[in-house]
Amino acid sequence: MKIKYLLSTLFALLFVISSCDRDFEKINTNPILATDLDPLYLFTEAQRVADVSTYHYQGEIVQQIVTPYGGVLEGGNRNTVNDANSNAMFNTLYQSPVRNLVDALRKLEGNPARTNLYNMCRIWKAYCFQLLVDTYGDVPYTEAGLGFINANFLPKYDDQKAIYEDILKEYEQATDALDPAKDVVKEMFFNGDIAKWKKLGNSLLLRAGMRYTKLNPDKAKQIVEKAVNPSRGGVMSSNADNVYLQYNPTYSYGTGNMLNSTERHNYYVGEPFVDYLKSTNDPRARYILIKYEFPYNPLETAGATNNNLEDQQGMPYGYDENSISSAPGFPGKIGAAFAYSQYNRATVGKIDGRSWLVTYALTELLLAEACHRDFITTGTALSHYEAGIRAAMEQNNNLFGPAYAITPDEINDYLAQTEIAFDPAKALKQINEQYWVSSCMNWAENWANFRRSGYPQLSPINYRGEDPSVQTPSAGGFIHRLPYPLREKTVNTANVNAAATNIGGDNLGTRVFWDVQ
Repeated sequence: MKIKYLLSTLFALLFVISSCDRDFEKINTNPILATDLDPLYLFTEAQRVADVSTYHYQGEIVQQIVTPYGGVLEGGNRNTVNDANSNAMFNTLYQSPVRNLVDALRKLEGNPARTNLYNMCRIWKAYCFQLLVDTYGDVPYTEAGLGFINANFLPKYDDQKAIYEDILKEYEQATDALDPAKDVVKEMFFNGDIAKWKKLGNSLLLRAGMRYTKLNPDKAKQIVEKAVNPSRGGVMSSNADNVYLQYNPTYSYGTGNMLNSTERHNYYVGEPFVDYLKSTNDPRARYILIKYEFPYNPLETAGATNNNLEDQQGMPYGYDENSISSAPGFPGKIGAAFAYSQYNRATVGKIDGRSWLVTYALTELLLAEACHRDFITTGTALSHYEAGIRAAMEQNNNLFGPAYAITPDEINDYLAQTEIAFDPAKALKQINEQYWVSSCMNWAENWANFRRSGYPQLSPINYRGEDPSVQTPSAGGFIHRLPYPLREKTVNTANVNAAATNIGGDNLGTRVFWDVQ
């Protein structure tokens, strides 16, 4: 009897187990969890996350933003290596945009119903890799983003010159393949407007082509001519073509978030930038520069504000929080803060502000230089130069309210100044100084153009504890690239070491391939 009861129980258990096993996948699958995302969602997320905050290094290298503090804030302010900040571009782009775009392209390839989305992904992927190469040199490319797809977690690093060649190809071919008669893509920049996407692709091709101006002028000319060819859609032609991300309090602007958070009283506008805006009586200064009565307080309780241009004073470079008091003209402290000018937290530094990625203004300034170098004959260096300045001054006119809007008369007065009025003998200096001002807060591109053009002619910061690699004759006192992330060096050691050897050393003073003296 006991044996019969035991056997019955055993059979019952086996039945239950087999039943559970039969429904195991159904029971253990979350019915509301997405297991296969539509490529459009992958693409729009890649659009959003590709805006990387760059104030720690890039903004400090071009001397537009500075903190005297070290520790977690250290970076370009002291010409030192701080992995926590130098890895931002690498980690952000590889962990989200690159991975998502590689996956999206894999899913879209060969699908005739979604060719426009496919080619937009190609353009944006090329943009992300241009940022990576401009920052680090050799980076993973052909094997990048394959960890989820085929478990390749240790990708090889591709040669930066070869990556750029493919970037040029992708900009050109993907732009040409866009077709207004095909799929409509509800994306973040232009809601699928193919004409605007063609202008974006060509403007990025122009930007990439101009990187070769010193390395290979003939190649630069060839690329630029292709980019501006109207039969291919042309480049950006008005501020309506601008690419930007508009943030909100939920998805906040990274730089604005920093300027409004607990670090708000630790960051100031760099002295060279303030001095330039003052010397040229730049009307943009009224929404860029400000002094707060209580700079260490949140915006709501920061007290009285002062944006009078003559009262603004930038913080000099080369000092720490202790030695800054010995700087010439030291203005003193206000509580825990210094009495230097800061970025306006209610305008360019808004937590729900706008981040400009690719603009008509910068495109026009590149065209001005291209004309000056005889790369193109469309328009003149003068016309493109003035159009670039006008566009830069007008692009924020509807963002901050009437008090900050710049009038046509103010622009005309600015252009008439001796130092600003176009002079062919000073063309490269003038054009690229305007590029420096107009790409304020777009510091990745700002830094790239500073290295490419050599303008503005900034002085090295000469910080007493700076990395020795920036002191070499080749580096000239400036950071030319950022080091590979410490985690990559630890986990992907062999590939990182090979890349470091190929580029001439994994240090701050090494130049990327197009950054020639």
